[in-house]
Amino acid sequence: MVSLLDRMRGQGNVARPAEPEPEPEEFYKEMTLQEHLAELRTRLIYSVLAVAVGFVIGLALAFPALHLIERMSGLNNLQAISPTEPFIVYTKVALYIGFAFAMPVIIYQLIRFLAPGLTRKERYYLFRALPFVTLMFVAGVLFAFFVLVPRALDFLSHFGSGVFRADFRAQEVISFYLTLLLWVGVVFETPIVIYLLVRLGIVSVKRLASFRRLAVVIVMVIAAIITPTPDPFNMMLVAAPMYLLFELGLLLGRFARPPERRSS
Repeated sequence: MVSLLDRMRGQGNVARPAEPEPEPEEFYKEMTLQEHLAELRTRLIYSVLAVAVGFVIGLALAFPALHLIERMSGLNNLQAISPTEPFIVYTKVALYIGFAFAMPVIIYQLIRFLAPGLTRKERYYLFRALPFVTLMFVAGVLFAFFVLVPRALDFLSHFGSGVFRADFRAQEVISFYLTLLLWVGVVFETPIVIYLLVRLGIVSVKRLASFRRLAVVIVMVIAAIITPTPDPFNMMLVAAPMYLLFELGLLLGRFARPPERRSS
């Protein structure tokens, strides 16, 4: 009968089975549904408070922003056809400014809410990307404000000038501005999104590069939707930067090293 000591010695020459991996420390503690709802409420409260603070700042900046829009668009004394329209437009601009100031906080709270379902590395990359997300959004807003929208409004105000007299309502002009600023700012996030997708191993640069032709079609469709004018010049003002942003994302993706997969 083999003794326990001999059995233990004999096991020294036999390959031991792989030890089970310890509990992953890079995951948050599993949360119940009630805890998720409480977390969501907390994140929403912080986001609303950030918007409220930004709105107060926007109240001070709304009239300077309206004067700047008026000067950039070349439209003087925007028409208000109802007694409440000036106040509504002023409040709307202040609210959008508030959202713009609160955007980094809102994105941060969103990441914090999603964090329990992410690994430590995924959270690390998302938090590191937060400043770049903000910068690219601001770059998109500035591009739309100083380049795209003034040219689009110039085209629309002179279209059919022999028949129509351009006398735009303040509310329509401001909605026109704010809508384009928002969507162009979102489109400028494309390189950051591509970099994160490659860095997290969700998709490869080679795979994305194989869809270049499809990307051109998608860019043209999105540009046609975003651009409020039917002329190809203004549409190309949107489409060309969008495709360049896609190529920039592919370039950044080449510097991203996807996480190594563990061999089973």
